[in-house]
Amino acid sequence: MYAEYVDPDIAPSGTLLGLLQRGRGDGTLHALAAPRPEALAALRHCLLHDPRRDWQVEHRSLYYARLHMELDAGFDEIEQHLFNAEDQLDTGEERTGLALSVLGHLASYGDTGALRLLRRYAEHGANWQWALDELAVRDDDAGLRQLGPAILARFPQTPQGDSELATALREVFEPRPWRLWAQDPAHPGQYERLRRAREQHSFDRWQRQLHSAGPRPGWSVREVLSWAQGPLAPGTADTAQAQQQREAAAARCLAAVAGPEDRADLLAAARGGPDASRAAALRYLAERADPAALDLIEAAFAGAPSPVAEAAQAAFARMRSIAALERARQWVRREDGLGAEAAAMLACRGGYQDADAVLAALRRTVRAEGPGSDALCPLVDGVGRLTVGCAAPVLRHIYRETASSQLRGRTARALAATDPSFAGSFAIECLWDCEESTREIAARYATTGDDRVVARLRRLAADPAEEAGVQSAVRVRLSPGPGPGAGHTPGTMAG
Repeated sequence: MYAEYVDPDIAPSGTLLGLLQRGRGDGTLHALAAPRPEALAALRHCLLHDPRRDWQVEHRSLYYARLHMELDAGFDEIEQHLFNAEDQLDTGEERTGLALSVLGHLASYGDTGALRLLRRYAEHGANWQWALDELAVRDDDAGLRQLGPAILARFPQTPQGDSELATALREVFEPRPWRLWAQDPAHPGQYERLRRAREQHSFDRWQRQLHSAGPRPGWSVREVLSWAQGPLAPGTADTAQAQQQREAAAARCLAAVAGPEDRADLLAAARGGPDASRAAALRYLAERADPAALDLIEAAFAGAPSPVAEAAQAAFARMRSIAALERARQWVRREDGLGAEAAAMLACRGGYQDADAVLAALRRTVRAEGPGSDALCPLVDGVGRLTVGCAAPVLRHIYRETASSQLRGRTARALAATDPSFAGSFAIECLWDCEESTREIAARYATTGDDRVVARLRRLAADPAEEAGVQSAVRVRLSPGPGPGAGHTPGTMAG
């Protein structure tokens, strides 16, 4: 997946706001101990200014919803944010998605004020699809049926409006409200309109398939490479992401049409063809561990940084051969993308003899790119997998400073494997972390010698909003009697 990142303004990690923005467990603990006005101000800042770098994969909504309940925060500022005039100008999901998700969790806890606010925003707000999805899994049938006329009124009964309705149906994440509206006896006209929209959706999909400009049966290797280099489909943004997706699709097509007799053409394209066809050929050859692939990948880095070098790096990352691993040991000290990918490969697949190289790459990346770099993820996993005990100091630094809750969770897992003090330190605060996987690690490792730990485990076990993986780990830790979870020393993994 190619994600588009933003650079939120994150406060220092030693401040209450910085802790809450990062979703750290200490954020909740400090907020509950701080003066209430200060805690409310920090929480509201987070809700109204989404602090996540990648809102599609990082979690904050349940974390903020729980703190919202603890502080009895109210809804005035959230309401003003949702219904501000800016809502009709900035219609991106990023502006209101976090606040709507928090309201959804609060509604699941039985907060009727949150439920009413979600219903109202679904009727009048720009990001109504998100609010509707929250309601679809939490509201009752009667509440959802009442929304039908207002939602359908968003689409004028014109050809343009009908087309937009068909598009909305195609993008539905939770279909329950739409089924209820089609079956609502109080509004029989809704059934016919939704039926026509579904037919339009099916027709549009058939048209797209019929007029596809993509590869067809019978195409040769040269035709696929030419298509990779050709213009993107009408209406497609001419971006690096779209081009990368085209190159990946071309490589898959090559797998279907290329034979041994085509190797010479593929090698020629990978050595000096146009950028897109060269990238597709490199990927194809790398995925099949062609003997020439590694040299061709290295050659792509001979000049200045280029799209071909990026494609070669991605192709190398997909290789699984012993030869690729041996080449990674040669490239790991390079200071370019190929060196970074070599370090990642050793972190994921290398042996204990590679521990020093992985640790060196981890330290180098933190110094050069800071504690929030995406390149740290495989390296953090690697020092944990290889149990590199001397990595603990740099892992603690990453844990404290990174603004990525995903990276922090991976760092917590690595600390559990490398740092003997983890169970009595970071593991405890991780029980309040915003990420499910991090709370699960904490449930397995946090020392029960701290009174807060047992109380928190019991609360997580009783929380209906908690994820199944966390509750399973909690039950193991709380289970009495012999077997996994019983008689373990504080902080050891149960089960």
